[in-house]
Amino acid sequence: MAKNIKKVTFDKPCIVSVCSSKNKGESKVPVDRGELIENLGLKGDAHANADSTRQVSLLAIESIEKFNAGGFSFGPGDFAENFTTGGIDLVSLPIGTRLKIGSNAVVEITQIGKKCHSDCAIFRQIGKCVMPREGVFARVITGGSVKKGDLLEII
Repeated sequence: MAKNIKKVTFDKPCIVSVCSSKNKGESKVPVDRGELIENLGLKGDAHANADSTRQVSLLAIESIEKFNAGGFSFGPGDFAENFTTGGIDLVSLPIGTRLKIGSNAVVEITQIGKKCHSDCAIFRQIGKCVMPREGVFARVITGGSVKKGDLLEII
């Protein structure tokens, strides 16, 4: 689970990693690209759910770096986020903010932070997690392909 990540700065907000998993309660694995499905989530991901306001999750690489400053070595996907972002202060965005990802996908922020559950992989390993404070959740407004390096734009 431990990964070495090098601190990077970003000229523009972007997707650092797209991550997916087949099962809930486990870390996600970085993938080359993902397909966002309107009102569902990331195709093939365990958290995709039309009845949920938490169809996808986002976590800033800066949040991971800050967490790792406590002596840890976690990387994209380890916190079960679908999208690791860079260059955007996700937790400062208000609920209802819409983000365009890449050429046409759009998500709307529905929740910031969450109650960490005891079966979370990170929580089981070290007893704490960054998602309760800095994880951002969204629903998919417009589907589309998303890949590492895609730009993020507040709309």
